[in-house]
Amino acid sequence: MTKNIQAVIKQFIIEGTFEEAIIFGDGLINTTYKVKTKEADKPNYLLQVVNHHIFKNVPELTKNIKRVTDHLRAKLEQIPGSDIKRQVLTPIDTVDGKGYVKDAEGNYWRVFLFIENARSYNKLSNAKQAYVGGKAFGQFQSRLADLPGEPLYPVLPDFHNTEMRILNFIERVKQNPVGRLKEVQAEVDFLMARSEEYKKVVQMGREGILPERIVHQDTKFNNVLLDENDEILCVIDLDTVMPGFVCYDIGDAIRNGANTGLEDDPNLENVSMDIDLFEGFIKGFLEETKSVLTPAEVDTLAFGAKLLTYEQAVRFLDDYIDGDNYYKVNAPDHNLVRTRAQIKLLQSMEEQFEQMEAIVKQYAS
Repeated sequence: MTKNIQAVIKQFIIEGTFEEAIIFGDGLINTTYKVKTKEADKPNYLLQVVNHHIFKNVPELTKNIKRVTDHLRAKLEQIPGSDIKRQVLTPIDTVDGKGYVKDAEGNYWRVFLFIENARSYNKLSNAKQAYVGGKAFGQFQSRLADLPGEPLYPVLPDFHNTEMRILNFIERVKQNPVGRLKEVQAEVDFLMARSEEYKKVVQMGREGILPERIVHQDTKFNNVLLDENDEILCVIDLDTVMPGFVCYDIGDAIRNGANTGLEDDPNLENVSMDIDLFEGFIKGFLEETKSVLTPAEVDTLAFGAKLLTYEQAVRFLDDYIDGDNYYKVNAPDHNLVRTRAQIKLLQSMEEQFEQMEAIVKQYAS
């Protein structure tokens, strides 16, 4: 593997001499290495094997990331005191100018400048962290609001098309391919009773009420890099950055970050939405974006938390009814446990929804 990595690295325009490559991070999609160089005055690098089974058009994905990071870099150059090599990802070009390498086995490789002395956290633990996360993703959103040119390439078409997810779910329920429907009828009924409500964001986009923006679409707190003082450096993991609606980023952040339990928590008493974490995130996000967002977009922010939680419950239950063909499972009922945890989280949001909307209104004013 080291020889293969050395052969790949030679095709990128890097400074310094390759010393070693070690597995880095705990990402579930791409395989990542930290590449160390021998010289103390030369940078280290982040090398990744892109999962081309998920991201099927790596050339367009590469162009997306280049456009986004170039634009963010140009914004930072206008801000005095910016540490540009640490405050935005820096893709490293290849000798042939493509920005990626495809090896003999069909694997796609890419390289970024390694951001030194940075850290991230897997889970929000207090309102201050939530505020920092909201501010980071808000900066990302507002700085990309004026990206020129055509829309970014949709690397995962219909990624958060809840209307489509619901229609697929209805068909799966009708087919009942592995005979599991009877045991989950209560969960199916719960989700179907809300189906029309959760189609509305896609419908509002289709009607031109909501503008499509560049959204991150994977707004977990561990995708925010912080410095030694826990101040914001940059947002990372840009593979899913593409056109979408701003409430998707709020929804994904709150679903992942403000849950008092686990995504697959078997003890539903653990699961609820922490309203203080919701408020912290909204405060930080709207500080950066309220001058950019339209009133219609602001009106969808609290709803976005419910939307993404509902959508994920539908996806987990769809996969369970289908026989667990999409998500990795560690037990026969894993997807059902996940579904029930998402439903419990959604119920908690429904109970607090008026307060959630009031918080958005407060910080948007």
